[in-house]
Order: sequence, then structure tokens, then C-alpha cells
Amino acid sequence: MTGPAISTKRLTKRYGSTTVVDELSLTVPRGIIFGFLGPNGAGKTTTIDLLLGLREPTAGSARVLGVDVVADPDLVRNQVGAVLDEPGLYEHLSALDNLHFWARVWSVPEERIEFLLRGIGLWDRRLDRVGSWSRGMQQQLALIRARLHDPELLFLDEPTAGLDVLSARDVRAQLRVLTEAGKSVFLTTHNMTEAEELCDRVAVIQRGRLVAEGTPAELMNRSGHELHIVGSGLDHAAKVLKRHPEILAHMMDGDRLWLRLADPDPSGLVADLVAAGVSIREVANESRLEDAFVELTGADHGD
Repeated sequence: MTGPAISTKRLTKRYGSTTVVDELSLTVPRGIIFGFLGPNGAGKTTTIDLLLGLREPTAGSARVLGVDVVADPDLVRNQVGAVLDEPGLYEHLSALDNLHFWARVWSVPEERIEFLLRGIGLWDRRLDRVGSWSRGMQQQLALIRARLHDPELLFLDEPTAGLDVLSARDVRAQLRVLTEAGKSVFLTTHNMTEAEELCDRVAVIQRGRLVAEGTPAELMNRSGHELHIVGSGLDHAAKVLKRHPEILAHMMDGDRLWLRLADPDPSGLVADLVAAGVSIREVANESRLEDAFVELTGADHGD
């Protein structure tokens, strides 16, 4: 299949005088994990609802896997998988019965269920009542349910929220398997470390408007690079710092020097410091997507 997984043009959703999604134009390539980031109330969930045809836009357009979401929302939903908010499982039923129900909906053969459950090591627990499972196991089962009909695109709303470290790692492993098979994933997350490590591209929205898009590295580069240097003789550093216009800010505290740089490559600066008599014991680049996110949204926490 050709064309992007998702494309929107000036997609807008208003409720009275309140604009929740504001002229969002976005292109999501196929075969990647795309992070859709923003503080609470930024319009992420509403955007997903619009892309799934669960709400009608006030203005603009959107296509998912080439299908117009307003003209044919049922076809869109037939071609994608989704895990939104809660896992949405029948807790009084076994894992196998949960999947049998959806297998009948999607006309999926029994072999597909066994293949997917064995793939995440849950086949031996298939007869357990889902309500007895941990949150992490339930989330993995919800992902299996969303993958039953082998969709080209998955929508996931904070898939690792509330999970312990091991469960979150298992979920992320499932997502990587999907993209290795050429599938596409559109996910929201408040975990910037997760987005930095997992996503091929990200978009950041604030109050319904797109404020940045690119790879995690590109967004981090926009906000500068943090460098921590530990060493002795830092009193010689002042004259060197004046010669480097790429230094946006700096602070010295004893044997530690903190720098924010416009240039991602600090090798020239480090060489000049050594030549000036600074004995460097440690250099650590500490640029983070979280810093870029805060700078872009102007939010230290949700709004």
C-alpha cells in the first residue's frame, strides 16, 4: 500500500466558542511509531476520535489509510486497531473467550489467537478469568485484541500508563514487532523518555495547535543541548567559553560545569578546554525530549 498512514488538512473541532483541535495539518508515514504528544487538555484524545470517525470535524479533512474519515468511517474502523483509555476487556470471561468474541466479529481463525497469545507468552493463561490478571497482562491482551484482524495501523492512547517497568517493556516490545512487520502505530504518551526511545517521529500539540513535528532528536536540537563537564582547573574555562558563540548558557559549581549548546557536537569546545588547562574527568550529554517538550508547550506539568 502507498501513501501515508494518516494525513490531515486543517482539521478542526469546535464546541461552541471552544476550539479543541485547531487547523491541524499532519502527515504520518507508514511503518513507523508516531508519537502524538501534548499536555492534558491539548486535544490529543479528540484528534484520535476524529481520525477514527467517532466525532465529525467542524472543518478540515482527514484520511486514514487513504480513506476519508467522514465519508466512510466504518471502513476506517474496519482497517485499524485501537486501545483507548481502558483495556475494555470482559473481566468475567477468560482471555480465550474475550478473543473468541472478537475473532467472530473479525472472522479471524482460531490459529491466529493461539499464534498471538504464544507470541507474548500468555497461551498457558488463556483459560484464566481476565479479572484475575494484572494490569500489565490485561494491557497486553488488549493489544492482542486490537491486532487480531492484522490491521495496518494501531491507535494507542497511553498504552503503558500505570504499568510497572517490566509490563511497560513488554508492551513496547510488541510495538517494535509491529513496525518491524511494516505496520504503523499512532500513540499518545506523557512519558517523554518512552517517546524519545520508542518513536520514530513525534508531533507536539498545545491547545489544539501543532507546535512542532520531527524526530525526537530534531526536537531536542531545537531547544539546545545540555552538556555536563566534571573536572579540575575549571577556573581556566571562562576565557574559552567567551570564544564559543554556540554556548547559549553556562553555570559553574566547584568541579562541575553545566552548558546549554546550540551545536550538538561539543568536541571542539572540549578540545579547547583541555588545551586551556582544564583536566576533564567526565563529559555527559544530557539533552532530553522532556526539556524540548516543556519549552515548546510552556508547561512544567499538565494544564
